[in-house]
Amino acid sequence: MTIATSRPLRWIALALLSMALAALLEQIGLSAGLLLGPMLAGIAFGAAGSGLGLPRWSFLCAQAVIGCLIAGMLSIGIFTTVLHEWPLFLGVTAATLGASSFLGYWLSRWQVLPGTTAIWGAMPGAASAMVVMAEAFGADVRLVAFMTYTRVVCVAGAASALAAGLGAHHDGSWLHTLVAPAPLLPTLVTLAVAAAGTAGGLALRLPAPALLGPLALGVTLHLSGIVRLSLPEPLLACSYALIGWRIGLAFTRETLRLAAHALPRVLLSVGLLIGFSTGLALLLARFTDIDLVTAYLAVSPGGLDSVAIIATSVPVDQPFVMAMQTLRFLAVLGAGPLLARWVARRLEPLT
Repeated sequence: MTIATSRPLRWIALALLSMALAALLEQIGLSAGLLLGPMLAGIAFGAAGSGLGLPRWSFLCAQAVIGCLIAGMLSIGIFTTVLHEWPLFLGVTAATLGASSFLGYWLSRWQVLPGTTAIWGAMPGAASAMVVMAEAFGADVRLVAFMTYTRVVCVAGAASALAAGLGAHHDGSWLHTLVAPAPLLPTLVTLAVAAAGTAGGLALRLPAPALLGPLALGVTLHLSGIVRLSLPEPLLACSYALIGWRIGLAFTRETLRLAAHALPRVLLSVGLLIGFSTGLALLLARFTDIDLVTAYLAVSPGGLDSVAIIATSVPVDQPFVMAMQTLRFLAVLGAGPLLARWVARRLEPLT
């Protein structure tokens, strides 16, 4: 039954449910509750037919903040590490991308989803960019969004549960941290970097411009020592909520109805991909000095923004996680169109 209340009341109800779920998840020690709470609330409202949706500008603002957050995590040292250990970074990126492409190909070949929809939905990361590019290449964008965000939800939940299970959750002072004051001038400078980076990304027609633009500009200014990036916790919490709602509200009644017959196989493919990533993380933890939670977050096939949010809430090697995720993000953006064309050619004899 469609929620039969006025739109403002629906937004208020969504916000209240999001805060309640976020508080509950944070209180029990599950990582990234400020992301997962709004995400779960969004799924409930989207599936109930609330008709709610975020305006594009609000999501761009949230992504710009996350871009600056990621930029602040990176350092000169991690780029040196990437250069010195490039076989590791390249190998892990290739393995994750290869496994995702393999699953996407077979889902397409088995006609679980029409045309090249499955190959776009199976791409590990770059969720919002994949949805945009899939539409440009003629795939059913609703089903791509369903598959992509189903994977993101499952990966975020698995990563948070793994972190909590291994004792890597925070110390319970999340509320104190949330209301802690932030320095005014660095905050204003960071917001200016976010705005300028977004404008530049849009002008250059970058994929995911509000994420890549601030990330590129922020990294340049941060590493050069020109600015110190700083973001207040309430602003981050609002950005987390917007990202969570963006993902959750994508699960509309219409999309769920279209994807109902494919859901078991989509969930199976997501489970296989998470299992593959877990195995890869175990190998990294076994043969390097990287801890398991850091390794899993680095290779997990979720969205760059959602992984960044989780990484800030647990004691992990954040620069390593962000370097690996950013490298894969760029690889997906470059390889996605090529893989989709390849799958389309392979599938032509079957149609």
